[in-house]
Amino acid sequence: MPTWLVTGGAGFIGGNFVLEAVAKGVRVVNLDALTYAGNLDTLASLQGNPHHVFVHGNIGDQALVSRLLAEHQPDAVVNFAAESHVDRSIDGPGEFIQTNVVGTLALLEAVRDHWRCLADVQREKFRFLHVSTDEVYGSLGDTGKFTETTPYAPNSPYSASKAASDHLVRAFHHTYGLPVLTTNCSNNYGPYHFPEKLIPLVIAKALAGEPLPVYGDGKNVRDWLYVSDHCAAIRAVLEEGRVGETYNVGGDAELQNIAVVQAICQLLDQRRPREDGAPRSSQITYVKDRPGHDRRYAIDASKLQGELGWKPQHTFEQGIAATVDWYLGNQSWVQKVLDGSYRLERIGSAD
Repeated sequence: MPTWLVTGGAGFIGGNFVLEAVAKGVRVVNLDALTYAGNLDTLASLQGNPHHVFVHGNIGDQALVSRLLAEHQPDAVVNFAAESHVDRSIDGPGEFIQTNVVGTLALLEAVRDHWRCLADVQREKFRFLHVSTDEVYGSLGDTGKFTETTPYAPNSPYSASKAASDHLVRAFHHTYGLPVLTTNCSNNYGPYHFPEKLIPLVIAKALAGEPLPVYGDGKNVRDWLYVSDHCAAIRAVLEEGRVGETYNVGGDAELQNIAVVQAICQLLDQRRPREDGAPRSSQITYVKDRPGHDRRYAIDASKLQGELGWKPQHTFEQGIAATVDWYLGNQSWVQKVLDGSYRLERIGSAD
């Protein structure tokens, strides 16, 4: 049974990844700081499972990471740990630098030192996989897609911090020989998504009968990737990817934000109609755009598809229907999140 040390494994993508990994026969040591977006309720089904070890801690705690590596001898480290919301990075960039840059550096140093001391066979098969974002590439015009060779041009404190972490991972490979892999993904959606992000935010506000805030003219374009497809891509890269390489992961589902919001409204109208019979699209409200809002992202995932045979298994229509159904069936999970400090407020206005 392989053992993976997963950081940030109580978050949205990390939590889904851990659930799937354990189900597929992997022993997971899960390190998470449980900041606002970390949620142990996501991992409730793993309670008492001997193949899941949860550790409350920070990737910046080098001594803790070193102890976990020595104790559990993982075959791979998969790094999801990050502050990840653009709006929050506008309001408080310092935390993003601390976690995404300083924390990643500490993690890399601990992993490097551990890897150096492994026996030859273990060193050969060991991998460090860093999960990143397409936002490091900046903004596209009306045409074209991001490839693995697109120059970095981050436009928010969040994307700048992730770009810095990507560069550190690359540097640790070229300087120290650490066997790293990097994935840069497009916008994820699906179960267990913290409700400040667009899709779960719209679902929650629509059900509450509140205005649905859409930035600017709503025509910003994102490439939407169902989270389970992303998890499958990470596993493929971890198991078969070429050391030192970067792989872009996209859902091949470019849509304007307003089209995503309208799709959610239509699904909720079918599944949970308003008492007054009005369409939920009547709740859409356009609000002042956030500063530095990238206009369009689109991922070229042909390298991943060609080398490793991965491709998304969900169309956006399938994925968004499954997502809406999950939220309708798991309102207790949502309400526990909303009982905390987050109250569906808009952040990132930089006023």
